[in-house]
Amino acid sequence: MLRHFDAELRDLKFSLLAMAGQVEEMLHLTQQSLSERSNHKAEKVSQLDKYVDEAELKLDQACIDLLALRAPFASDLRLIASSLKIVPELERIGDHCCNIARRALILNVQPSVLPGDDLERLGADTQSMVHRAMDAFINGDPDMARAVIAEDDRIDALYLHIFSELLRGMLGDPLCIERSSHLIIVIKNWERIADVATNIAEEVLFILEGVNVKHSYLQAPNP
Repeated sequence: MLRHFDAELRDLKFSLLAMAGQVEEMLHLTQQSLSERSNHKAEKVSQLDKYVDEAELKLDQACIDLLALRAPFASDLRLIASSLKIVPELERIGDHCCNIARRALILNVQPSVLPGDDLERLGADTQSMVHRAMDAFINGDPDMARAVIAEDDRIDALYLHIFSELLRGMLGDPLCIERSSHLIIVIKNWERIADVATNIAEEVLFILEGVNVKHSYLQAPNP
């Protein structure tokens, strides 16, 4: 029985990583759909979303079956419980990718309104957060998970910087308001993907150390 349970846990982790791989491919295509102005890659993002949705349903059921039939405890219980949280977070990243890709289809045929490489950097840095959060899960690396959590503040600052630039551009040229509005939706989705990567990293810390680091301000000692 123990060997069967160990094999089922390995299968769970493998399937979760396969889902994460599909999500990372969506992220990569999403970034390219903007930087390369590629409608084909934007459309591919939406096609991949179906497979991510299917993976979510299968993994949800696998986790529920393991909890119901195997009665796990300690670190095994934390792994399964956190997987139930990580799986919908990955699916949410896929949804955000689709939101960006839909805007890319509109923006790709119009002149750019955002100079420099800030938008590309926001996408690349957000992708890196997701990748490192999953690496922390794969390798059991709490230090990497903490680094991902710390990175979120920098992403928020970059998002606010781009948002301010877009607002300034709209005030200076009303003709760019529509394009800038689409870009605001794009950068908000990137920022939310970074939030999701942070959530995953927090779950990794829970799996590895049994420590809940969410809402740390609630856990601070009273003065």
